Amino acid sequence: MTVIPSGNLQTTTPAKNYGTNILRWGAIAFVVIFCLAPVMWQVLTSFKVNQDIAAVPTIYFPGRITLNHYIELFNRRPFWRYIFNSAFVSIVSTAFSLALGAPAAYALARLRPWGGRVILAGILIVTLFPGILLFLGLLEIIQRLHLGNNYLSLIIPYTAINLPLTILVLRSFFEQLPKDLEDAARVDGYNTLQMLVQILLPMTIPALVTTGILTFIFAWNEFIFALTFITREEMKTIPVGAAQLGGASGFEIPYGPIAAATIVGTLPLVVLVLFFQRKIIQGLSAGAVKG
Repeated sequence: MTVIPSGNLQTTTPAKNYGTNILRWGAIAFVVIFCLAPVMWQVLTSFKVNQDIAAVPTIYFPGRITLNHYIELFNRRPFWRYIFNSAFVSIVSTAFSLALGAPAAYALARLRPWGGRVILAGILIVTLFPGILLFLGLLEIIQRLHLGNNYLSLIIPYTAINLPLTILVLRSFFEQLPKDLEDAARVDGYNTLQMLVQILLPMTIPALVTTGILTFIFAWNEFIFALTFITREEMKTIPVGAAQLGGASGFEIPYGPIAAATIVGTLPLVVLVLFFQRKIIQGLSAGAVKG
């Protein structure tokens, strides 16, 4: 019988784990700071007085706090109108994307239409195209249909661009639902539309929320189409209005109001994501794990 001395049981594992944790948390802190630094810079700039913004060397943390940039933002421009325009266009285009994408995704997932694989391949190819490549064609269509300075000139392109992604995401969710539910619904007398609206869509709420937020963010932040198709001041969206902020003279760059406009335009998206964060996590995790 061999006796192992008790003094040899001590190992250096706790020390190694401690060092590994320090490195891990240090890396996490670096990534967080690196990603949030531009956001924090804009937040701090929006509260700085003009002297601190223009100071050399740079003043990173304001010694004097002011709200004049936010007040100036809403006094000099109809920024409340910009917010309404962005919200209206984003909400309507998101609703259209989900309303059109959900039935199309269900048809591709369950009804197996003729040429479904070709249709799916076409949708996948369309998602690979940058939206800017559609610019000249859309501009020609907008001119021919006389849709300039009309909300439809933004709603229709946003819906068309977001629709392929919506179909692909929702299709994967419909394929994961058990077919027994649909068979039972048909036995109870449900038609396809009733079954989709009353049974299947409530079960795919995480997917609807996830795709809806993605399409909403795209429409809210889009700049090129909104800059070109809308020229009337009262119909501009937040990105265009923020980009066209001017100073007291042609040689002045209003860094403070621009920073304030950036914060005002970003805050609704932050609130939206925080409010639906559980549904977003459920949607992403459910779409990543099959079965």
